[in-house]
Amino acid sequence: MFKKNIFTAVVMVLLAALVLAGCGKSNEGASSSNTDAKKEEKKSGEVNLYTSRHYDVDDKIFADFTKETGIKVNLIKGEDDELIERLSREGKATKGDLFFTSDAGRLHWAKDKDLLQSVESDTLNKNIPENLRDKDNQWFGLTKRARVIVYDKKKVDQSELSTYEALTEDKWKGKVLIRSSENIYNQSLVSSFISLNGKDEAKKWAEGIVNNMARDPQGGDRDQAKGIVAGEGDVAIMNSYYFGQMLNSEDPEEVKVAKQLSVFFPNQETTGTHINISGIGVTKHAKNKENAIELMEYLSSPKVQEVFAEANYEYPVNKDVEPSELLKSWGNFKEQDLNLSELGENNADAVKIMNEVSWK
Repeated sequence: MFKKNIFTAVVMVLLAALVLAGCGKSNEGASSSNTDAKKEEKKSGEVNLYTSRHYDVDDKIFADFTKETGIKVNLIKGEDDELIERLSREGKATKGDLFFTSDAGRLHWAKDKDLLQSVESDTLNKNIPENLRDKDNQWFGLTKRARVIVYDKKKVDQSELSTYEALTEDKWKGKVLIRSSENIYNQSLVSSFISLNGKDEAKKWAEGIVNNMARDPQGGDRDQAKGIVAGEGDVAIMNSYYFGQMLNSEDPEEVKVAKQLSVFFPNQETTGTHINISGIGVTKHAKNKENAIELMEYLSSPKVQEVFAEANYEYPVNKDVEPSELLKSWGNFKEQDLNLSELGENNADAVKIMNEVSWK
């Protein structure tokens, strides 16, 4: 009887062990199933990007992001003002999660219209210098460019160049090429002078430039360079990356123009050369905020910053990444020391000044 009871007890223990093992496998299966579901959920995730940038390199970067994360990037492309107006019109119904555009002034417009939201990210704060992001973390710079002086190497000796202010001297009368006052790049340039020198000095500079213009403003930055070679002027103010693009253009005429010119970084002994950015922000009514932040962090990473720098001749914002060989050949330069949020904050005053001096 005693042996029978022992046998029964052993059988019951073994049965209990089998039941527990089965439960464990069942739970393990459920856990595995949940993990697979999460993976599948991530693979089906998306982020909707409103962008005014039209570069092939951007499309490749977004495709690589999707391969690495499973998050699909839906691109909605358009002109800057058009996209800002669209976000404003769509309101809470918008599908846009991110707004990617050029110039801190435009990003400030989006912020001022209450179209963006603050973002907390240690990665973004680490990768992007404080002066290249919004004071309230509503937008972040991703690429950087300098607004430089480009000059005819045959007509102008580099020793004749010094500052933006010097271009208002009589020596340069009828020799300066620059685009219109409606252009945000020039508005931001004047905005920077308001921050650094005050409104009166900024107005004095704008008036001096108007007096020294070789012709009424027309065309884009590339057209100013072409104007020099066509004999319309001797110097032009333009963004550095446009000049890099011209030197490496598929259009042989643009290459021919660029090779006759050279780059000069003004104000190296004073306030520094004006810089600006292409930047990005999460929209106020983003439906995919986590994915949006993940994409922003990816775009600020060293490997992606290298791609931006090499393919589009923009300066990386991430200090761990070096500029392209072409940009390095132009030399290092001192930048204006100000937070780019100020470019947007001063925009209304800059536009007013440019109108007052009849900058067309």
